Amino acid sequence: MNIQYKFLNRHVVITGGARGIGFEMTKLFLSSGAHVSVWDYAQDNLESARRELSAFADKVHFAQVDVSKAASVEAAAQQLPWPIDTLINNAGITRDKSFSKMAQEDWQAVIDTNLTGVFNVTKTLLANFKTDSTPKRIVNISSVVALYGNFGQTNYVAAKAGVIGMTKTWARELSRKGFTVNAIAPGFTLTPMVEAMPAEARAQIEQKIPVGRMGMPIEIANAAAFLASEEAGYISGTVLSVDGALVV
Repeated sequence: MNIQYKFLNRHVVITGGARGIGFEMTKLFLSSGAHVSVWDYAQDNLESARRELSAFADKVHFAQVDVSKAASVEAAAQQLPWPIDTLINNAGITRDKSFSKMAQEDWQAVIDTNLTGVFNVTKTLLANFKTDSTPKRIVNISSVVALYGNFGQTNYVAAKAGVIGMTKTWARELSRKGFTVNAIAPGFTLTPMVEAMPAEARAQIEQKIPVGRMGMPIEIANAAAFLASEEAGYISGTVLSVDGALVV
C-alpha cells in the first residue's frame, strides 16, 4: 500500500467490524494507529477477530451488538472505553427473494438491521463523540444497488437507498457541529461469501463490470479511511461509488 494513513489518537467504532469488508476496515484503521471498537452481532466472528488482532490488544475493543435493537446499542455505547471521533456504519444483512415471494419477516429483518440499525447507532453515539476540535467523521456503507435497483432485493435496496438519504440529511444537520457525513456504495466485492460462489456465477458477474474484475475488501476499506481522514475535511454529503464503473 502506497498511501499511508495516520490515525494516531483517533478512536473509531466499526459496526459489522469482525468479518468481511468490516474486518478489513478494522485492520486498516488499527495498522494506521487508531483505537478501534469492533461491534458485531456474531460472537464467533468476534472471537475469531480477537485472535487475529492479538497484536493490537491494547488498541482494540470488542462488543457483541445487535444494531437493530436500540437497547443493545445503548448498552454497548455505555461500555465504550474511550470517546470516539469516527463512526463506520457497516453492519448489514441480506434476505434476498423476489418481491412476490418476499415475506414480511424478510422485509422487516433487513430494514431493522440495515436502515434502522444505522439510525440507532448514530443517534446513540452522537453523545460519545469527542467535544473538542478533533475531526468528527461518519461513514455509512450503502451499496451500488441503491443507485440502480436489483432483482430480488427490494428490502436491501430500500434500506441502502434510505442510508443514502440519511447521509445527505445528516451532512446538512451536523456540519456545524464539526461532522462530515458520507456514504460509500460498494459494487461487487470479493468477500468470503462471494468467493464461495460457483466460478461460473462469479465470471458472469465480472463480465458486467467495466474494469473486468470484482473489488477487493481492502479497496472499500481504503475508501472509508480516506473519508475518515483529515484530508477529506471538505467532502460531506457525498456518495462514493467503489464499483469498477458499474454505475456511470
